[in-house]
Amino acid sequence: MSIIWKYLDKRTGAIEAIKDYGSMRFIINHTDKEIRTAYDKMIGVSSSRLDGMPHTCSPKAVEDRIIKGIEEIDVLKERYRQAMEYMKWFEPAWEQLSEDERYVLNTFYGVDNEYGRNIIYRIAEHFHIEQSSAYNKKNRALNHLTVLLFGKS
Repeated sequence: MSIIWKYLDKRTGAIEAIKDYGSMRFIINHTDKEIRTAYDKMIGVSSSRLDGMPHTCSPKAVEDRIIKGIEEIDVLKERYRQAMEYMKWFEPAWEQLSEDERYVLNTFYGVDNEYGRNIIYRIAEHFHIEQSSAYNKKNRALNHLTVLLFGKS
C-alpha cells in the first residue's frame, strides 16, 4: 500500500506529513537498536525471581519468548519499512522548498510547534513582515509543498 493513501486529503496530508517527519526520522535512527534489544530478550536466559513467591514453570516458556520476540521484530521491521517509504516520498519534496518556506512550515507545523498567535509573531518578526503577510507566506509554502508531494491540486 502506498504511503500517499495515508495522506489522502492533499492539504491536510501535507500538514500531517510535516508533523510526522520527526517521528519517521526517530524510527529510522533507532530501529536497529530496538531490534538488537528484541533479539537479546529473545535469546537471553531468564533469571530466577527472588521475590519468594512460587511460580509455575511453563514447558513452552522458551518457545513463547522466541515467538513473542519474532513478532516484535516483525513489527519493528514493518514500521521501519513504512518510515523509509515515507522518507523516500517526503524528503525530495521538502528539499525542493526554499529555505524560507521550510522555516515557515517547520515553525508553524513542525515538531516544536505551539500553534496560536505566537507562531505568527515569530514568523512575522523573523521576516520583518506583518502578521497577515506571515499567514500568506505560510499558505504559499504549504500550497507549494502540497503540489510537490501530490502533484497539481
